[in-house]
Amino acid sequence: MEEKIVFLNEDGRPNAEAVVQMMEEKQFSQLRELLSDFPAADIAELFLDIPDDKDPLLFRILPKEMAADVFVEMDTDAQERLLYSFSDRELGEVFSELYMDDTVDIIEEMPANVVARILRLSPPEARKQINELLKYPEDSAGSVMTTEFVRLRKDMTVEEAFLAIRRVAIDRETVYTCYVTDEGRRLEGVITVKTLLLSEPDASLSEIMEENVVSIETHADREEVALMFNKYGFLALPVVDAENRLVGIITVDDALDVMHEEAEEDFAVMAAVTPTEEPYLRTGVFRIFVSRIPWLLILMLSATFTGMIISGFESALAACVALTAFIPMLMGTGGNSGSQSSTTVIRGISLGEIEFKDTLRVLFKELRVAVLCGICLAAATFAKVMLVDAYLMGNPQVTPTVALVVSLTLLVTVVAAKLIGCILPILAKQVHLDPAVMASPFITTLVDAVSLLVYFAVARTFLGI
Repeated sequence: MEEKIVFLNEDGRPNAEAVVQMMEEKQFSQLRELLSDFPAADIAELFLDIPDDKDPLLFRILPKEMAADVFVEMDTDAQERLLYSFSDRELGEVFSELYMDDTVDIIEEMPANVVARILRLSPPEARKQINELLKYPEDSAGSVMTTEFVRLRKDMTVEEAFLAIRRVAIDRETVYTCYVTDEGRRLEGVITVKTLLLSEPDASLSEIMEENVVSIETHADREEVALMFNKYGFLALPVVDAENRLVGIITVDDALDVMHEEAEEDFAVMAAVTPTEEPYLRTGVFRIFVSRIPWLLILMLSATFTGMIISGFESALAACVALTAFIPMLMGTGGNSGSQSSTTVIRGISLGEIEFKDTLRVLFKELRVAVLCGICLAAATFAKVMLVDAYLMGNPQVTPTVALVVSLTLLVTVVAAKLIGCILPILAKQVHLDPAVMASPFITTLVDAVSLLVYFAVARTFLGI
């Protein structure tokens, strides 16, 4: 007896095998009804689990409005496969249901022939807006905004405002936050639907609107967008041009996407990997290789300096071979100390807590932390070297003087590493580089060189080698 496939997974989302089976059995109406109860994001994940040749059929089963929402949530590869399978009528219907910012996001990921087809099938007004949005730099506020918002005049009454909202609401991404502009579209105020509902019908918007409007300029970095949403708790942020004319808004869902993308990019760079938007399991081996090998080559070449330092002190190491055993510990501890500071400072920079003017305060704080950490680690190292290396392992070359050399080197290395780790990201931000670039890999390489130079300098001083 054939086992019955359950429609829902344990997590409450549709089961891909059950969906495929229903399509093969042509239970289209029943499947359409079942899928209508699920969020678009859950249905979009189905396209990752079903065979690629089933994508067009599943998409056509979905209700029209839901299909557009699902299309936005799908990954780029699935979107591209569907676009190639669409007729002109289907493609036009899908994009007519999308908000302008979603349309632009999709177009930016598509090959040129698909973009040309989308633009050809778009109405003239939509095509004009798309071209305008595509002109903004990729990392700017203008590139993530939508031009579909509710615009009111301050001479309107509350009743007139509601009538205006009802006329355009179906085509607007959000109607909860409305913006008041003059005839030249210059931003004059902001008002929420809650305020309108709680006001008298004949009240003028000029009396109840908030005039002190926080906005962002079109060419501002999109990281600033994320910071403003985090600071003010907005549901929408107005975007203005150089003359304070309202040209679009950024909604909270787009701000969350920006935060997510920026965090992923920083993590990738900090791990010495070129950022990629593709999911790991769907990224080809060669593409992963290409994203990693440039950084590995750079770091390998930079590590040549540490090799040169060791080579330059071969005679010192030959005179006291025991010193060699402690090099990995010193370099590893230094690298970890630098990474701690850089990660903390990069986070502070990303959240807007640390600016270039705070450099001295950051240095002084990290110096105090470094001294405390260094003293603690140096004391623990001295005890470990004497107890384990000298007595338990019975190494006659490990004397109290050698233990002192290792401990003092560790103290200086930790202090230097933490200062380097905090200052480099700040300097990188000041010269308009990504602070994450100065994170673990480069800082570790630099600290390795510093720790070796300090080590051999202290060894020469105390051991006379």
